[in-house]
Amino acid sequence: MQLSRFAALAVLTLAVPALAQEQPSADAPAAYRVKLVRYEKAHRAYEKRAAVYWGEVAAMRRLRIDRRRRHEPLGLADYVLAQPPVYTGPPRPVGPARPVEPVPEKPPIPVVADFLKAAADEFGFVPDLPRSESDFKRAYARAASAAGLTKEQIVGVYAFETGGNGAYDTQAGITPKRTRAISPAVGYNQLLSTNTVSLLAEHGERYVAVLHARALMLRGEDRRQFERKIGALRRMIAYCRTVPPRWSEYDRLAKTTVGGWGVHAAVLDVDIGPLLQVQKLVDSLHFARAKGYDAPLSAAELELMNLTGDGNGIDMVTMPAALREKVPTANFFQPEGYWRNPIARRSGTVARLIAEIADTMQREEHSDGAKDLASAF
Repeated sequence: MQLSRFAALAVLTLAVPALAQEQPSADAPAAYRVKLVRYEKAHRAYEKRAAVYWGEVAAMRRLRIDRRRRHEPLGLADYVLAQPPVYTGPPRPVGPARPVEPVPEKPPIPVVADFLKAAADEFGFVPDLPRSESDFKRAYARAASAAGLTKEQIVGVYAFETGGNGAYDTQAGITPKRTRAISPAVGYNQLLSTNTVSLLAEHGERYVAVLHARALMLRGEDRRQFERKIGALRRMIAYCRTVPPRWSEYDRLAKTTVGGWGVHAAVLDVDIGPLLQVQKLVDSLHFARAKGYDAPLSAAELELMNLTGDGNGIDMVTMPAALREKVPTANFFQPEGYWRNPIARRSGTVARLIAEIADTMQREEHSDGAKDLASAF
């Protein structure tokens, strides 16, 4: 999963929950005022330490990028070796009974229904949903095989990202008991909406060519319907190219415009969705080769690049075993992503992160959904 690049201090305000600077009133109990002052002092000290830490992580990351560009070897001195600071001070005290204005919530993350509505409204695009989960898995397996990906890689990534039983329209955070998403990530390898925008912008002609070849095999109304889908796809591609070809611009388009929401519905289409998801993984393979790493990527290594972004992922993939045991995982995450990712926090080091990914894959590959995907090959 590609990570947005923000300034370290700006992201920190997202990583640490925003706390209203509530001033105690004159009639507040003295004990509360004392506790609040202690809490605010401790939390300000923590925020200062955290800002320094994540600023150093960002600076070291930039230096590593420069050194790799010059083909210089990396060592322990190129990483922050301490774990991120954790707030251990007193908790925020409960205020007086006087009502306090709630902190405004962030706008909810759009869900599949929002993507579908936006696609229809903005582009006249209604994805062809699979008749069954098996249909989508077969299409996904065909696209993966044609692109040179192995069954082990595809099933491993699916098992890790979806817990081994994810559906083609599985969205991060959505469960039978939870309706609010934690991310726009959808599908077998949890493609972000920003990924969908960037993939259509960069590889759109190839997807159109694949669909056009399929249309030639159809007749009558089936062919006319397929050609209407191709027309809608062309409109979405054109929309994705209305911004400069930069991740930050794709991210803005995907997250802040209705058209960006609509583009993401393409991942649900039984013809287009597999192409997009497979392309994301293939791009990681190409990135690794471009960086001089010619060995086949294991499923866990491919997922590492999918999870942390290609640049961070290849840094860990090429890292000697001795360094993996000592380098904290925080070096490869933005603060917000790190604190939201239980595996990153729990694993602590690169070696343990890779081991936990591999263990999770091995465990979840025995789930029914993973077995079905494996049989699709």
